[in-house]
Amino acid sequence: MLKNALITGANKSIGFETARRLGGMGYRVWLGARDAGRGESAAEALRAQGHDVRFLEIAVEDDASVKAAADRVRQEDGKLDALVNNAGIPGAFIDPADQTVDDIRQVYEINVFGPIRITQAFLPLLKAAGSANVVNVSSELGSLGALTDPESEFYGVNSLGYNSSKTALNAVTVSFSKALASFGIRVNSADPGYTKTDFNGNTGYRTVEQAAEIIVQLAVANDGQTGAFINDKGTLPW
Repeated sequence: MLKNALITGANKSIGFETARRLGGMGYRVWLGARDAGRGESAAEALRAQGHDVRFLEIAVEDDASVKAAADRVRQEDGKLDALVNNAGIPGAFIDPADQTVDDIRQVYEINVFGPIRITQAFLPLLKAAGSANVVNVSSELGSLGALTDPESEFYGVNSLGYNSSKTALNAVTVSFSKALASFGIRVNSADPGYTKTDFNGNTGYRTVEQAAEIIVQLAVANDGQTGAFINDKGTLPW
């Protein structure tokens, strides 16, 4: 039976590369993006490479948009084998004393509440697959272990909104992993690493190809691992 996957925020960078990789593995990919023009252009580019890709308009912070997206996948596919919660925003990387609550709230709306909203909306389709994977794209900046370790390369990156949103997302991963294990649904957090993208002004040192590797591995895995925080080197400290 054809397997399928939904990737949010997939019109560029890591999300797009993840879509390309899964498409190359024979998955039907639902390429999620909030902007119809950019999303359809990205989907067309992948279809031109021979992949089965469908653009899915979805704004992760909007209940009606998420419901409409879930309804469409249900009508056209009836199940979902892999969900990659990739959409995210950085917020302001400024002194924590200066970052406003409104800015932090917006970061949480996309980075934390978005994956919760998406996972809940698509849960019936994940259950229908019989065995499925949810991958929450996190960051080592959400690791309290890394952020409190002076030897860590990320120790000095003190972004209140973004860092804490990824810590919260990891807690979401743990909670859903326990709640969904009996349904054969595995839920893990993936750290793609410091990747060169528009997200960070192209300052990262990893390629999108390197970044997508761990996400793809977790999206297609069937080894039973769940409730973990992983990069391509292994398990990360919470």
